[in-house]
Amino acid sequence: MKKYLPIALMICLVSCKNKDKPVVVVNNNAPAVMGHSIVNTYKHDTSSYTQGLVIYNGAMYEGTGNYGFTKLRKVDMTTGKMEREISLDKKYFGEGITILRDTVYQLTWKEKKVFVYRLNDFSKIKEYDIATDGWGLTNDGTNLIVSTGGSDLYFYDPSTFKLLKTQTVTESGSPVNNINELEYINGYVYANQYLAAYILKIDTATGIVVAKADVSSMWQRIKAIDPNADVPNGIAYDAATKKIYITGKLWPELYEVQFSQ
Repeated sequence: MKKYLPIALMICLVSCKNKDKPVVVVNNNAPAVMGHSIVNTYKHDTSSYTQGLVIYNGAMYEGTGNYGFTKLRKVDMTTGKMEREISLDKKYFGEGITILRDTVYQLTWKEKKVFVYRLNDFSKIKEYDIATDGWGLTNDGTNLIVSTGGSDLYFYDPSTFKLLKTQTVTESGSPVNNINELEYINGYVYANQYLAAYILKIDTATGIVVAKADVSSMWQRIKAIDPNADVPNGIAYDAATKKIYITGKLWPELYEVQFSQ
């Protein structure tokens, strides 16, 4: 049986033999770098404080926020012009939206309400109470997935809004904060990180951030066009064309992007 040197002694021996070479520790759990490129650029309404962005059956839908300005909209993606919209009462601050089986779900921020609409005319058919603040919203084809600005994703039954499970999101072993707008793409949740220029690719089975995109250059480009533009927020996936679109709060542009991971 071999005798192993204590770890502290092994580190000492390594450092003594490599006085001029610092020891580099590689974190195998760190997310991969998710490069991105802009494929196409479209106009985006600068009055839209974007909280949720969805493409469903080839059409784009957007949920906006701010008290007195919260809307649910159907938007012509190529022109940025509104095709249909409803406004929420000024006491509600709208957050994420998603569409599942021709039904639209819209979160509110601190009001702890979820509104449910028919897709064809945006008529409200019901509302649910939720025990947390609402931030981001998407679905995996079966369940609704909610973020609340913390480190967790919450999975709900869409027919009852009963909480089914909670999944903590981690990056390099530590919980991630400020998880915001969400989009489910091929088994992963893509998430904006509020106040940061990052888009996280999250494995929904484990909660691990497997890849990460830095969209700082895109944000800087937007600020150069319009200094009033706010943070990146808005990810939409067209399942038919496999195209991904991103924008931000009060952004003048919407981008079709291609990710490397």
